[in-house]
Amino acid sequence: MKITDTKIAIYGAGAMGTVLGALLTKGGLKNVHLITRNETHTKAMQDTGARIVCVAENTEFTVKVQARTPAQITDKYDVVFLMTKQRENAKTLEFLKDYLSADGIVCTTQNGLPEQSVANVLGAEKAYGGVASFGATFVGGGSVLLTSKWQGMRMQVSGYENDNAKQGLLLEILSFAGKAIDNTAFAQKADNLQGARWSKLAINSAFSGLSVVTGKTFGEIAKKRKSKKVALGILRECMDVATAQGVVLEKMQGHDMQKLLGGRSFFKTKLALFLLPIAMRKHKKLVSGMLKDIEKGRKCEIDYINGVVSKEGKRLGVPTPLCDKVVELAHGIENGLYEISEKNLDFFEI
Repeated sequence: MKITDTKIAIYGAGAMGTVLGALLTKGGLKNVHLITRNETHTKAMQDTGARIVCVAENTEFTVKVQARTPAQITDKYDVVFLMTKQRENAKTLEFLKDYLSADGIVCTTQNGLPEQSVANVLGAEKAYGGVASFGATFVGGGSVLLTSKWQGMRMQVSGYENDNAKQGLLLEILSFAGKAIDNTAFAQKADNLQGARWSKLAINSAFSGLSVVTGKTFGEIAKKRKSKKVALGILRECMDVATAQGVVLEKMQGHDMQKLLGGRSFFKTKLALFLLPIAMRKHKKLVSGMLKDIEKGRKCEIDYINGVVSKEGKRLGVPTPLCDKVVELAHGIENGLYEISEKNLDFFEI
């Protein structure tokens, strides 16, 4: 099958999904459908296209895309990039079963450790994972803010407990997104998918998790004395659980997280605390998408971020008191027991 004949869906065209779908289309693929339950966003993309505002580059573009709501799907897809929240994965994947071609695959780019949920419903042979290294904020009405620079964007893909036969197809598809932004490094093989997953999970647990309970940006968390100590502690809990699983963390932005931040001596801890604000400099204005969910009265994905670290830690006998506390506080905020406040840092023993 020619790549131009491959039918591709972005299921969950929110912030990240709209960016990926727009880049694939702009790069030359015309058989990409952006699918979202947000009817207003869908209608705007159908009428005027997807508008991507890159705040990091001070530039923008609008590209005409094929947008759909789930009710408007009539095709069977060869590749589905799953970019929804994880909370309804089982239901979503059961729905997608009817819209996959006979040898179609689902590549989940969700946060946490989502591949097993895909394999549980569709079988391991159809389960692929993608780790996206770029950030975006949903605006709506067809528009999204991209918070990463073009040349810094990456997406690593690999099969999950299968023969990885479709990795080449995924890389070819994603190369079109790279063409759209003149970034030949955009599409990458994930030789260590779980290592890449855990590296990103560690960052999300530390900074997205604390952003939820404090309301602060990643930069503020990395700068202030108490919050950066808690963030470092969460990073180390994630490293400990990953190590107990036998996972070697992948480098982030070319840096070995375990080497730079994992040392527990007095001087290595001082160095790690010094390095955190520098490491988060490119992301200093970000706030967690989970925070925005809670502010809009929706349940957040904390069980699939810090919660999965706690769950795996319990299974492996690795203590995760800081991640446990983030989960407790986040659910407490959802249920009106706590307010989003920097004062929540007082609940952490560090």
